[in-house]
Amino acid sequence: MPEPPKLKTMAESCPAVEVTESGEHRRWVALKDFPFRIGRAPDCELVLRDARISRLHARILQEGEDYYIEDAGSRNGVFVNGERVQRQRLAALDRIEFGIPGGCMLRFYPASRHWENLADRMAAPRPGSDRIGRLRTLLEVARTVETAFSLDEVLASLIDAALEFTGAERGFLFLRGGQGLELKLARHRSGQPLGEGELRVPRAVLEQALDGRRELLSMNFPSGQGTTSQVSGTIAELELRSVVCLPLIRPASTAEPAEGGDWPAGSTVGLIYLDSRAGEADLSGGNRELLQTLALEASIIVENARLLERERARQRLEEELRIAREIQRSLLPQALPSEGWLRAAGLSEPSHEVGGDYFDVEPAAGPAWALIHADVSGKGVSSALLASLLQGAFAAWPHSPEELARAVQQLNRFLLERTGGDKYATLFYAVVQPDGGLRYVNAGHCEPLLVRAGGSIQALPATSLPVGLLAEARYEQAIVRLEPGDLLVLYSDGVTDAENSSGERFGEHRLRQIAASCSRRGCKELLGQLRTAVASFAEGAVQKDDLSLLIVEYAGEKTT
Repeated sequence: MPEPPKLKTMAESCPAVEVTESGEHRRWVALKDFPFRIGRAPDCELVLRDARISRLHARILQEGEDYYIEDAGSRNGVFVNGERVQRQRLAALDRIEFGIPGGCMLRFYPASRHWENLADRMAAPRPGSDRIGRLRTLLEVARTVETAFSLDEVLASLIDAALEFTGAERGFLFLRGGQGLELKLARHRSGQPLGEGELRVPRAVLEQALDGRRELLSMNFPSGQGTTSQVSGTIAELELRSVVCLPLIRPASTAEPAEGGDWPAGSTVGLIYLDSRAGEADLSGGNRELLQTLALEASIIVENARLLERERARQRLEEELRIAREIQRSLLPQALPSEGWLRAAGLSEPSHEVGGDYFDVEPAAGPAWALIHADVSGKGVSSALLASLLQGAFAAWPHSPEELARAVQQLNRFLLERTGGDKYATLFYAVVQPDGGLRYVNAGHCEPLLVRAGGSIQALPATSLPVGLLAEARYEQAIVRLEPGDLLVLYSDGVTDAENSSGERFGEHRLRQIAASCSRRGCKELLGQLRTAVASFAEGAVQKDDLSLLIVEYAGEKTT
């Protein structure tokens, strides 16, 4: 326990806590009102900035001359001198923590013991210092809110701060939008929300205040004084005594460049409008400077909140894409045949977060196997969704050797009805019999390579157009016979179109060379050789298209 500092007794003493945040920043808070609430909620007596703190985390209670701290049902708990407690009597210099490593820490000081600088802060208030203190507190709450809540809650905190300081009755906060000033929040001093129709001040006046880029625009209207201004009708109708407009300026320190709907640094991004019927705003001397400080703080907070919302949107998108990647990965076969007369190996690597390539191998009627390899046009989420639709269609097909063309014809019609020709896919769909008979439909797909056991290569050209492209397309099947030891290489154009840092393409020639060199070595070895060759060729360059490979090996029907 550290040695206590020099202490000072005050005539009207009260207990206090020393608040340490982020291991360095320290401040003093007097315990005057009980129960003394601690948490993130803006109405707590002590508002802590850490988002891991519960909205109402703990309370300090006074019972006679003793003080107790109790857990208010927090998520991470309350600890006194390192031990978790539900309720604990506090002694001098007790250390209070909230179950968060590296989080906030409080040190308790009873009523008779205070640091000298704490005594100085609690000295008899100067005129107006209570208002300045409330402003400081409300600004601190606003900064805290921006790290944990939505933009609307940040704006509400700003309006409350402005109303508290100026003594105004109503506050309206506008931000620039596509149609000029857009009302984001309006509140009465009592906390009641206001509608835009209750403003009834010509928008042109507010636009003028904003476009003028003045630090502060104020108008006082003593009771009974006539006016010839363009707002005279509104003033008479609402009986306004005071109007204050605070333009909000995008901070010049904003590192993020302006793009899209953003306004460049230094431009006006919004306006706080305050008015009152009860009295005139006091904007003399220090009050004017403090109100201008509030406008600066508000500008920074609004900008930070805007950036925070953008970051949260980006994080939500990344999370949705992560889920999409997991779903798409689950669509690929979890296991491919590795024994018997037909074996297979495959991989798929999207160029973006999710891709449009798809392959699968499934048992067909009798002892046959059905296989598919597809490449959806485009990239990203829309292509991934269409790939999932192909997966559903493949799982539902009967895989009859005589019905291959009909199944693909129905798929073509189905896609056209739902995409209108905007999205299409190339695919190779086949059924392999134990005797080596291979019936297939190649709907505009990259020509698969049939690598014979002797090293020769035969391409299987397209038999028809891609699916989802034209209603008039007709699909036909072709037949080829496999011999024991033959390999069938199915690939997407992400393989042959892979580029290195010089912009050179991998090409079909390299693909054929590697495939021929791996004849009789099996599907897994050929898959590994091709993937290694493409990766070495690309030299880490970012690829523009998805890459997928499916290697099918025919071992012969007598293999067990």
